[in-house]
Amino acid sequence: MRTLRMGFALIAYLLFFVAFLYLIAFTGNLFGEVERLTGVQGLANLPSVDYGPAASPAMAILLNLGLIALFGVQHSVMARSGFKSWLTQFWPVSIERSLFVLATVVVLVLLFAYWRPITPLVWSAEAPWLRTLLWALFFAGWAMVFVTTWLLNHFELFGLHQAWADFRRTPVPEARFRTPLFYRFVRHPLYLGFLLAFWAIPDMSQGHLLFAGGFTIYILIAIRYEERDLVAHLGEQYADYRKRVGMLIPGIGKAT
Repeated sequence: MRTLRMGFALIAYLLFFVAFLYLIAFTGNLFGEVERLTGVQGLANLPSVDYGPAASPAMAILLNLGLIALFGVQHSVMARSGFKSWLTQFWPVSIERSLFVLATVVVLVLLFAYWRPITPLVWSAEAPWLRTLLWALFFAGWAMVFVTTWLLNHFELFGLHQAWADFRRTPVPEARFRTPLFYRFVRHPLYLGFLLAFWAIPDMSQGHLLFAGGFTIYILIAIRYEERDLVAHLGEQYADYRKRVGMLIPGIGKAT
């Protein structure tokens, strides 16, 4: 059973890694460029935020908002301690995080498959320097997301650390409160990276605006619940951190 649990965690991790790469290309409408660079035919036809099956504007808005809400509910519910306590009554603790990761993959696949583009442009940057700057911020955002996962414990975040400890029959060390690199300046660099990646785009369609706006609202809601859990778990240590460090922008959003 330990081998099966380890295998489950590894598969969930690998699937999420593929989904994460797809999300980058999906958000930036990069499949055509990837096809050009790799020579792999058919990539340009894959769904992205501005390319895919058509729908009426009203239907597209309803469906897309539903997909964003589904992601938000899955993430928010499964991340809560009460849900984890209920789940681990019949699901192994060592792969509880891996199930969360796999559920995220399923929700992302649904998002990729059923997202409906709304193509009229809200803005289009024409100046070459501005387009270059926006693309730089786009990729910097994704780089921040990736680096941030390693600042605390990448493999614990995605469930491999817990499964590996179970496989070796060793305890999982108690998490310590640390503030490495980005965490010295903002409390949620992972979310900041996502916001940069979602908003920094040279050609912003109405559908992309809905995507970025919807996920921004989710992120702001998620921060509220996440910080409540962190204060409950870490106590005065995290409460003091909130008073000293901005939420998403350095110096802004400190707790009072």
